[in-house]
Amino acid sequence: MTGFLAVLAGAVLLFLLGHPAVPSGFKVLALTAPPVAVIVWLLVEWLEEPGTALTVAAVYVVIQIALNGLLGRPRVPSWAKITVFVTIPVAAAAWLLIVTADDTAKDPGEDPCTMYYGGVGRSRTFPPQAYCLYEDGSTHNLASGTQFVFWVCFVASLLLLSVGLWEVVRRPGTLVRQFRTNGDASLTG
Repeated sequence: MTGFLAVLAGAVLLFLLGHPAVPSGFKVLALTAPPVAVIVWLLVEWLEEPGTALTVAAVYVVIQIALNGLLGRPRVPSWAKITVFVTIPVAAAAWLLIVTADDTAKDPGEDPCTMYYGGVGRSRTFPPQAYCLYEDGSTHNLASGTQFVFWVCFVASLLLLSVGLWEVVRRPGTLVRQFRTNGDASLTG
């Protein structure tokens, strides 16, 4: 049943993305909301961090506004608009890999810190970091390469989204136009 619902949701998403009468604001919402909902669910249920989940949801609303502002800005090149759709999911995936790298949810003694490094696994949600903590107070970073990918994608996304947010602050009608069928702005702007 779950597989059927996933296929049905995918079909609805493809319909929304491909149908020309659906405004681009709704397309962006349909494309970005499911992964964010999964991250919020993981934060609440698996990592037991409801405060962080609330922060992620609030940041998502701001990102949604900035993303629609960026798409509505006519002078931003298409490659920059598409870059945001690549860097945001990569940054989110890298963040998730970082905060789960210590695998503290596993049975005691089976996490990578205990098995390979002889320490205790720790992680921080932001700035994302997973590390092994030793008895003498020293640490060993578990995901340094993933942290680099996260920060590159995070900064690129932040710069481009700030352009979109500035557009919405300057011209609030830009956001409204993204959710109307007449005068629909596309990804190529």
